[in-house]
This record gives sequence, C-alpha cells and structure tokens, in this order.
Amino acid sequence: MTPVSAATQPPSAGDEDLHGWGPAIAEIERRRAIARAMGGQARLVRQAERGRLNARERLAALFDPGTFYEIGALVGSTEQPPVPADAFVAGAGRIDGRPALAGAEDVTVLGGSIGSGASAKRFRLAQLARQERVPLVMMLEGAGHRVTDHGGGRSPGDLGALVDLSGLVPMVCLVLGASAGHGALTAPLCDFVVMTQTASIFAAGPPLVRSAIGEEISKEDLGGPKVAALTSGVVHNVVPDDTAAIELTRRYLSYFPLNAWEAPPRRCSGRDIGPRRVDELLRIIPPDPRRPYSIKPVLTAIVDEGDLLEIQPDFGASIVTALAHLGGRPVAIVANNPAVRAGAIDGEAADKTAHFLQVVGAFRLPVVLLADNPGVQAGSVAEQEGILRRAARMYAAQRRLDVPKLHVTLRKAFGFGSSVMAMNPFDGQTLTLAFPSITLGVLPATSDASRIADPEERARVAAEQARGSISGGARLSYDDVIDPRDLRNALLAGLDLAEGRERTAPRQPVRPVGILP
Repeated sequence: MTPVSAATQPPSAGDEDLHGWGPAIAEIERRRAIARAMGGQARLVRQAERGRLNARERLAALFDPGTFYEIGALVGSTEQPPVPADAFVAGAGRIDGRPALAGAEDVTVLGGSIGSGASAKRFRLAQLARQERVPLVMMLEGAGHRVTDHGGGRSPGDLGALVDLSGLVPMVCLVLGASAGHGALTAPLCDFVVMTQTASIFAAGPPLVRSAIGEEISKEDLGGPKVAALTSGVVHNVVPDDTAAIELTRRYLSYFPLNAWEAPPRRCSGRDIGPRRVDELLRIIPPDPRRPYSIKPVLTAIVDEGDLLEIQPDFGASIVTALAHLGGRPVAIVANNPAVRAGAIDGEAADKTAHFLQVVGAFRLPVVLLADNPGVQAGSVAEQEGILRRAARMYAAQRRLDVPKLHVTLRKAFGFGSSVMAMNPFDGQTLTLAFPSITLGVLPATSDASRIADPEERARVAAEQARGSISGGARLSYDDVIDPRDLRNALLAGLDLAEGRERTAPRQPVRPVGILP
C-alpha cells in the first residue's frame, strides 16, 4: 500500500546507497512509476480530450485530498511489456472523513480490460470492504475480460464477492465510459448506479452483437442513458460528466452508515432541522383527488432545507424514491406522484421501489411513505408485463422492513395500491396518518369499474369513501388526521418516537428470509 502523496523518490548519490537498500528501493520505485504513467501520455491526452478524467484523477476526486493510498500498484509490472496496474487502479482513503475503498478501470491500458491481476484486485477490494466494514465504489470504463489473458480474469470470483458483500456495506457503481461484459455486471450487483451522458453499458458491445446475431447498432442505442436509465432501469441516475458523477456518489454515501452494523449518521447543525409548519402544502396539493399535481415540490418543502436526493428519477416515474434528512436524520422517502398516471403503480415503479426499500432497509434508514394513488396499473399491457408479481414484490419488500415506517395518506389510495404503500392498519408502522377528506376503497365509486348502476347508491358509496379520514380515525386505522401544514412536524414526532427502538435494537445485518415474488 503506497500513499500517492508520498511516492518514494529514487535515492541520490549522496545517500550512500541507503545502507544497502538503494537498488531494491529504486527498482520498486521504477515499477511504481510505470503504474503511475498508465497508458502513456498520448492516451491520457486523448482521454482528457473526450472530456473524461483518467482512472487516477477519478479516484483523487472521490477521496478527500491526500487520503488515497493505492493497493496493488505493482500488479502487471512483471509482464513483458508491463501492463500498468493491470488496467485497474485500486485503493482506500476517506470520503467526508470516513474510510472507504474504491477501484477504477483504466481504459488507457489495454482498453481497461480485465486480466487475472485486475480480477484479483477486484476480489481483494470486496474482501477488504467486508472485512473492514467500509463502503465500496467501483468506476467502470472497460472492455470486459481480456482475451489475451490465459487466466481468463475469472479467478478468484470478484462477482461472487460482490454478491456476498451486498447489504453489509453501501456499494456504488459509476459508469463513466463504455462498459461491457464482466465489468458491466458489477453495476446491477451494486446498490446505486450512476452514469454519465456519454457512457454506455451492455452485456456485449456492438462488435460482439454484430458477430453473434448480425445486428448493426451503436454503443448509444445499445446501452446509452436512454436505454440503461429510461428503458431497462439498470442505471439509477444520469449526470453530465465524471465530476458530477463523483460528487453525486459522495452525496449519496453521506446518507448511509459505513456498514449494516452502524446507525445512520445524523446532522445536528448547519441546516434548517427544527420543527416548522409548511403552509405552502395547501397551495401545492389540491383537495380534489382527481386533480393531478407533482409530489416533488411537496417533498422539497417538508425535508430539511435543500436536502432531497431523488433516486432513479427517470424510471417508474409514478413513484418518487428519494433520500433526505428530516430533523437532521437521514430518511428514505417513497411517494406516489399524481402528476404521472394519477400516481398509479406500474411495473417499473414497483421494481425500482422494491430495490430501493431493500437497500435502505439493509442500512436501517427510516422510511416515509406518502400515498396518493388510484391503485396498481390496470390493463392488458400491465398484465402482460407482470404487474401482479411486480407489485407483490414491492409489497413484500415493504412488509419485511424492520425499520421505522411513517405512513401518510395524502388524498386517495385504492385497492392493492394502499397495501404496497404500508397503509394497512397495524402493519408495523411507527406512525400512520391521514390528511382530511381522503378517499379510500377497493375502487373509486364514481368509476364505471365499480359496477354501481344506481346513481343514488353510487353517490352514497362515494360519500362514504370520501369520509375515509374520519372513519379511519374512528377505528384507529390512522393514529391521527392532520392539517397538511403540520406534515413535517408530524413526521419529526414519529422519528422522535422511534428513537428508543433505534438506540437499543441490536445492530446486525438484515439477511434475506423467504423468497421475493
């Protein structure tokens, strides 16, 4: 392990051969210099001209200044010719003062391909992350397995090590260029995946696709942001460039503990973290459940000032999943978005929410669920896409949460759309609330699907549904019915109530029990 900021200098003639150590030290330094040179000046210049940082610049930007030290710099140095760091720069340092590990594929060396040495370093990073219980960040820009490497780059099982690491420490993956094959598989095995606008990710790149099935396609159309973030959902967030990706990674990690054995970090000062009424909610949220509105201004208004990080904003947009602080405490938010299909939960929204809940549940972040939906998505397309199974998966992930759950019904929740949002009475919520004049039921009585033909009966049932907050409060289905302006303060009260459990609960990793649908 060699601190980058304290690279050993070759001995001078006046050092008297450093008591006999001079030649050995000089040889090690020569090999380290090869690693630091990466793929050579011409390739480094070409990388910069593309608007991208090189592997070492990326790691320097990720870690606090002067804290990065390298692991495995000499890997590849005995090859003929040498393969600097075997095209994978790895090491440890501090992010916002806390320890972490990271590795970056070096596209300037053999296209960032994975040889046996790089594979060993990838495994070593995952092993260390599990052993020392610190987050792991992986940066991708590489061609997958190196076809000229006789070891195949497959030993000793870095992908399996990532699977074993899941849920024990936060794992983030950055896709910063073209990423294919084995390297690309790192992304779906991580908790959070960030991609730049000019990056792409795929199981096999365009040349192999052309050879295998005869399809002519560009990197962008095969696995660019429109595919990876909008269609497949493999990527969570898309940002303009490397710098933005690294800044987002640092911000994301700030919401999480170092590992599943620790409590989430709290902010005690420096932000608006105290109680306050949120008067603008009366203007943002129309009381008529048939009128759409965007949930995002609501979330921005109720969390600590300027502190909302939306996760996967372009996929499954009828649900917003976000990280934030409330009263200085990190929380996860799952909120229906009536601006998109009235908040109906489709397969993409259910999938992204199920994954999000598993991640935040593993690291014990309290979950705020804000319900305003007409149910799960209906129709032949939804059924063909497996809405029943996907919504059931979301429900199972929500049901298995062993963290404080704070539920609020804002205006409406129908059918299974209420259950997936933790509205069921006595479902382990720390707090369950409703706004006045919410509308509940299996189906809206005013819809044709309700099959209520008699106008008077339909009006009577609709009136009963519209009294959901009163009847729910009377049966203790809700702990309270609140003025919308008191939403933030009510959530702060719920978090205060949960402190006893959070302080005394034994902290052990959450391991899977049962099979998700």
